Amino acid sequence: MNKVGLFFAIISAAMAGSSAFAQEPPVAEVEDIVVVARRTAAPVWEVTKDGRTLILVGAIRGLPKDLSWSPSGLEAATERADRILYPPEARASPADLLRLIWRARTIGALPRGTTTADHLSPELQARLEAVMATERNQGWRTRSLFVTGFDLLSDKAGYERGGRDVEDVVRAAARKARVRGETVGTVRGDEIVDNLITMPPSAYVPCIEAGLTAAEAGKDSHAARAEAWRRREVPAVLANPLDRALDRCWPWGDPELGPQLRGAWLTAIETAIQQDGVTLAVAPLRLLAEPAGVLDGLEARGFQIAGPAWKAQP
Repeated sequence: MNKVGLFFAIISAAMAGSSAFAQEPPVAEVEDIVVVARRTAAPVWEVTKDGRTLILVGAIRGLPKDLSWSPSGLEAATERADRILYPPEARASPADLLRLIWRARTIGALPRGTTTADHLSPELQARLEAVMATERNQGWRTRSLFVTGFDLLSDKAGYERGGRDVEDVVRAAARKARVRGETVGTVRGDEIVDNLITMPPSAYVPCIEAGLTAAEAGKDSHAARAEAWRRREVPAVLANPLDRALDRCWPWGDPELGPQLRGAWLTAIETAIQQDGVTLAVAPLRLLAEPAGVLDGLEARGFQIAGPAWKAQP
């Protein structure tokens, strides 16, 4: 395994971002934007109060390559928004890269002399043994739980990135229409490397547990999750074992980075809802729709919310 390549692929996939164009926004007609956004096969909500409008697009990572979904409505909405909010981005320097290479063994392997059995409960270890029973190489026993968690999601639960994600669609449409956008925050490369070096194996146990549940559910969970998202069946997406596992693994499940990412989004959304015009935000679906999440909070404060149901029925 090329550990350095894997780490940067994970970081890129989890917190990818790029600069957007800063231009004078066109005049937006809110109702038209909402209509065309709803034509998109993706969860989209219109949040309004006192003449202020926020369009929330619920994004998920890892759409399959063969998933067919219509981005036309979302592209039209993007072109006519006043501003766009994108996910946080990671910024790494050459020094961060060198340090990551230097500490690759620390990040990619368990402490010397230990195996997964020393860091997991007997029950979790037994489940891991069962899932890994077909592996010829037993190197997984000494691999870091950080890496093992991602192996469970990708190799055993079928998670992959390859399809055209919501953020890809919005960024392309925004570049074409010259709509200004901004990320809701940044995470420095040195913070990421420090996190990966210093976090104890115990911090990744929740990820292993959720990853095992996803792996035991089988690779069909990946396609089922994407199909539920395409049909705007939000509770089904949140109940999917793969989606639950992605929330428990790095970076969202990390005890340091997770709260930082959530805090950045909550601050950005709170600021956006106070601004005139129309803000379109490409936000994580779970952050928006989970119990006590963004949508629940806005609803409790009296905002009008139009869009697909996000609460599971009793």
